Amino acid sequence: MSAKPAGWLTRLRPDWYIVLIVSMVALASVLPAQGAAEPVFKVATKIAIAFVFFLHGAKLSREAVIRGVTHWRLHLLVLATTFGVFPLLGLGMAALPSVITPMALAPGIVFLSCLPSTIQSSIGFTAIARGNVAATIASATASNLLGILLTPVLAGLLMNAHGGLSLHSAQSIVVQLLVPFVAGQLLRPLIGGWVANKAKLLSYADRGSILLVVYSAFSEAVVGGIWRQVSALDLLRLLLLCGFMLAVVLGFTLWAARTFGFAKEDEITIVFCGSKKSLASGVPMAGVLFPGATLGLMLLPIMIFHQIQLMACATIAQAYAKRADSPAETR
Repeated sequence: MSAKPAGWLTRLRPDWYIVLIVSMVALASVLPAQGAAEPVFKVATKIAIAFVFFLHGAKLSREAVIRGVTHWRLHLLVLATTFGVFPLLGLGMAALPSVITPMALAPGIVFLSCLPSTIQSSIGFTAIARGNVAATIASATASNLLGILLTPVLAGLLMNAHGGLSLHSAQSIVVQLLVPFVAGQLLRPLIGGWVANKAKLLSYADRGSILLVVYSAFSEAVVGGIWRQVSALDLLRLLLLCGFMLAVVLGFTLWAARTFGFAKEDEITIVFCGSKKSLASGVPMAGVLFPGATLGLMLLPIMIFHQIQLMACATIAQAYAKRADSPAETR
């Protein structure tokens, strides 16, 4: 009798990395970086963002993009969901009355909807569910590559009512995102093996950089009065909105995969790749696109959505894994 509750507790247990991110928010709320420390953290944050995208460039294999690229119908559906259905849904939710969608958090919801899919968790959940792992690698990688360009463009277009994105933001995208990413790709033949061998160590550095971005962002937000703009009720509403957004997209990807006659293994890829948003890409991108006290508000939806998608997809992956058909080949 005790095994079943333990299983539920395991699925509901928060991701340790999310706990660390929330801890950064709490630390910034109590001890924000200000005064002489503020410019130091700003410079460190810019370096951290560039480092994150350099690692992305060095880690993403071009072969992974080529492999499975012929499965164009699957990739097209995933990308259309990530950069089409999701942004339209986010825009619609942001336009709801303020009693439903808090005005201060509406831009963050739109930005969340414009982000690319995750790579690591999409592949992990697809493998657990016995789906098409090779296609997942190709789709998730393509989503992140395109996201470097599409996310800022979509965010600028959809958030035009909130001032859009300035020329300075466009320059920052090139300097802090594209240049480090391209440098990582170009240096991959030289450092790819070293990066692979030091993957665990570099993952700590990668995640540590994101923690620094979160702390710096919320420090500035706290000094700017974020907790006077967002109440506990607003956070509860945001939790419900993120859960609703994820449920709608999960339902859409499942319906679309079955309507267009995809095999079960491909359906799994579509469901997991199409329904996710990347925290690893979202935090540094937000740091470039939305400087100032508004950055903390932009990050709240990403952090909450990330935890919800992990818990929901873990449950769905286990349900897929228990199906009676033969195991899928990881093509």
